Amino acid sequence: MKLGLVLSGGGARGIAHIGALQALEEMQIEFSVVSGTSAGSIVGAMYAYGYKPKEIFDIVKYLSIFKTVRPAWTWAGLLTIDGIRDLLLKHIPENNFSALKLPLTIAATEVQKGQIHYFTEGELIPAVICSSSIPAVFSPVTFNGGVYIDGGLLDNLPVKPIKKQCDFIVGLHCNNISAHFAIGNVKKMIERSLLLAINANTQISRSMCDVFIDPPNLDRFGVMDIARAQEIYDAGYQFTKANFLPHHFQREYKA
Repeated sequence: MKLGLVLSGGGARGIAHIGALQALEEMQIEFSVVSGTSAGSIVGAMYAYGYKPKEIFDIVKYLSIFKTVRPAWTWAGLLTIDGIRDLLLKHIPENNFSALKLPLTIAATEVQKGQIHYFTEGELIPAVICSSSIPAVFSPVTFNGGVYIDGGLLDNLPVKPIKKQCDFIVGLHCNNISAHFAIGNVKKMIERSLLLAINANTQISRSMCDVFIDPPNLDRFGVMDIARAQEIYDAGYQFTKANFLPHHFQREYKA
């Protein structure tokens, strides 16, 4: 049976995916196909390349937001994520989908056409950067004749492009929204608004998952809370470990 793994976007909250993957590895759950958006594309690329969850966490947990982002002089007030590009080039030096051990699909939003685009071949790291460029935070990315921003705007949980390739889909989500929100500064309002918009397109994708893992209360972490990596990882690991068993990932059990 071919298991598909789908990883949502969510900024630093995407570190919860790594914890969930560690719990799934301990259950000996193996995936055949991977799909991801934004933070999910970063984790998905490393996982599809062959890194184990603990190895991925060791790579990302020491990231500093100051090393990850840099001023983008072409778009006033915005940042680039060249630090993520450098990190990926260091750990996936081939920089090509063909170097991956598992098929990978990366979702990005082509902003000029207003359409979702799924990368599956060619240069890998530019595709990840396109998918991860959160609007109003990071500068749009020009690549292969298109202009791209975060894939989460149109497909934050990209199940659809791999659905026909898989017998069973496991979705990892890190963008739950609490019913309580204290209105604060503009940054918090923008983040909250993006989360609300993104979650609207997640509902249909969620219904296509056979197992949906959505650790609660992740909205207590900001999209830039890399310094809280251990807490976020633990939230994903502990929730998955406490609520899922190997039989949950079998077609016979669902039926």
